[in-house]
Amino acid sequence: MQRWVNVLKWMAMGVAAVSFSAAAQQQFAEGKEYFRLKNPQAVETGAKIEVIEFYSYACPHCRDLEEFLGPWIKKLPENVSFKRVPVAFQPAWANLGKIYYTLEAMGRDDLTMKVFQSIHSANVKLQEEKVFFDWAASNGLDAAKVKELWNSFSINSKMNRAKTLAGNYSVDGVPMIFVDGKFKLQPGNLKGSHREVPAALDFLIAKAKSERK
Repeated sequence: MQRWVNVLKWMAMGVAAVSFSAAAQQQFAEGKEYFRLKNPQAVETGAKIEVIEFYSYACPHCRDLEEFLGPWIKKLPENVSFKRVPVAFQPAWANLGKIYYTLEAMGRDDLTMKVFQSIHSANVKLQEEKVFFDWAASNGLDAAKVKELWNSFSINSKMNRAKTLAGNYSVDGVPMIFVDGKFKLQPGNLKGSHREVPAALDFLIAKAKSERK
């Protein structure tokens, strides 16, 4: 008797899994919630699935997304690579991109949300060099190292590369996320907006994996 109970339990779990898969397929439809690029881009991560977020610290929507994207990034599996690419739709945004690459070079990506909060909640003008240098020092960063990195060849090269990437992906708004060089995702196309982005990314990562095979 117990054997049949176990069999029925596994059958029920199998049906539930199939139902969940079907629901996921319906939840995120190509051409509606996400889009396939007509001209796929080469990834730089080899066997890993590449996820790129184009964003700016100046963008309030990017700030709102970070509440959900930040925790998701911390749980990435080893076969997925995530990177941010700052965009500069206007001159003032260029220095904000340099802030990101400076913090990245110092291993302080953990300050991302604090940068957003300083700009959007405390109205700190971090796009101004001196203001950012003072802010960095007040947050425990080596002021001399920050200034050294700020105008370094490495940071400027990354900014140029960011501009090239944004052009290759035809980025005309942020936040905009691409999965494996072929799928485009924007929060505004999702029913749950920012909150639903992690689930949509999981879906697209799984889809990208299956298509690679």
